[in-house]
Amino acid sequence: MAAAERCMGRLGVSRFSMTDVATQAGMSRGAVYLHFSDRRTLIDAVLERAAHRFVASSAAVVGRRRTLVAQVAEAAVFIRTHLGDDLLSLRLPADEETLFAALLTSQMERLVEEWIEFWLPHLRQAAARGEIRAGIEHRQAAEWIVRMMLTFAVMPAVSFDADRPEQVRAFVRAFIVDGLGPARRDEQ
Repeated sequence: MAAAERCMGRLGVSRFSMTDVATQAGMSRGAVYLHFSDRRTLIDAVLERAAHRFVASSAAVVGRRRTLVAQVAEAAVFIRTHLGDDLLSLRLPADEETLFAALLTSQMERLVEEWIEFWLPHLRQAAARGEIRAGIEHRQAAEWIVRMMLTFAVMPAVSFDADRPEQVRAFVRAFIVDGLGPARRDEQ
């Protein structure tokens, strides 16, 4: 997997081959095929590994926050801050697609499902603290959070500076409170 990541980083998703990976790993091409039945399977595995690494790295930062609003805001700041880190994402050549663009065309449904699972415990704890509306469907709320986090990775900000953590936090706080928070008196 590490050899495949290095090849994808050097050559790009569209140009690397199983032979490149075998050479990089110091093994035969057949040995690579023993682990990955075809090139697409290897690409999916590498992209999934990079995505897992990114999400797992954010877990400690998110977990240090005591409210759901602060957790989601910190996840958004983490994404914006570390989007281009070599350690946390997969660096592809400048003329290639980004990691998130590649993920969007890969096994995205499975990854979204795993990211939903990441947010479910945070939502259960938020519900116990009274931070979210009673009766809100946690899986749907988790999917909404995941969708929002993906936008921080792939969409430019127009009404705030996405490279300034305090503005990202303020943006998230302003809308997650109204989106998931308890109903205001004037809505009851």
